[in-house]
Amino acid sequence: MKTFLALLLYMLLPVAAFAGAPAPDCCTPEYDQTVLDSYRKLMVQSAVYQSTPEANKGIRLGIYQAQADYGPGASLKNMDRLEKIARMAKPLGVQLLAFPELYVPGYTLSPAEAKKVAEFSDGPSITRARKIAAELKMAMLVPYAEKAKTKDGLLYFDSIAVINEKGELVTSYKKTHLYGQQERDNWSFGSEPPPVFKAFGFPVGVLNCYENEFPELSRLLALKGAKLIVGPTAADCYYTLPNGTRSAVPYPDVSTVLFPANAYANNVFFAYANRSGYEKRGGDEWHYRGNSIIIGPHGDVIIAAPHQQDTLLVADCVPGYYGMTHPAPKYGYLKDRRPEMYAPLTAPKADFLPGGWVYPKFENGKEIGRE
Repeated sequence: MKTFLALLLYMLLPVAAFAGAPAPDCCTPEYDQTVLDSYRKLMVQSAVYQSTPEANKGIRLGIYQAQADYGPGASLKNMDRLEKIARMAKPLGVQLLAFPELYVPGYTLSPAEAKKVAEFSDGPSITRARKIAAELKMAMLVPYAEKAKTKDGLLYFDSIAVINEKGELVTSYKKTHLYGQQERDNWSFGSEPPPVFKAFGFPVGVLNCYENEFPELSRLLALKGAKLIVGPTAADCYYTLPNGTRSAVPYPDVSTVLFPANAYANNVFFAYANRSGYEKRGGDEWHYRGNSIIIGPHGDVIIAAPHQQDTLLVADCVPGYYGMTHPAPKYGYLKDRRPEMYAPLTAPKADFLPGGWVYPKFENGKEIGRE
């Protein structure tokens, strides 16, 4: 009997070892100050060709990953840094420069703080960014906290100022897919679909953080003609609550799992602009993943940032330099779609849960009817 129990225990050990959720993969680094200081030194990585891409045919993209300032006075400090990075990127030939989600004020805001730091789209931060863009002839994606007068009154949004190389504000894109309770407490839901705009004649789609993880949105932008999708984000490894507990699991690292597939499925370049390092609010602490990356239309990783490092990534995105993915030239994912079969994608109810899931509605920037 003892032999049988021992054998049974031996057989179950592998199951026990791999059962349950994986352990967090990005624990707090315990480094001395010299190492920590090195992470705040700007590293520049590039994957560029000898000449800047021609207008309409491609674009030289810059992604700035940073431990940005937060707390009182952060907006001005981060705008000073934006100007410094833009002027540094100009001699490198960068034509479009993107920053992480809520770059201007910081991400870890309370509802009261969110309202305090929010600006109108013609406020000081975006007006300054437009002037810099016009002077440098550089398009920019500048994420900020927006307050906007709407038919429903004054609302607050997690937004991205889309600025072309002439310094014109093409649009202020208001995030439509909010993540978790904090974002729902701070912001209203945007109601306009993600935009495609042209920088130097090249079509660029814009998504915001959590939205990058929805294949429907990437496909939507590709169908609207985008050849590059840029997604500012604030994806963390974990966050610490005021009571000292840490989130049970880290936010997933989707950069090398989901995004190459989305890029390949839509034949687009895909860029993820994340924060790095730490950010605090009271007893809460966020440790960001720093997994910024630029991916080619064949799902290839062109360049990726070290996870803890302040980094400027620069890469040329030229669709013409990529050949076919399939041997039949007349066919492809976008051309071979059958829209008449996809009605369930927009149905108000789905059956992936017992009893079905009824999707909430959105009115006045609020989510209504979520179970």
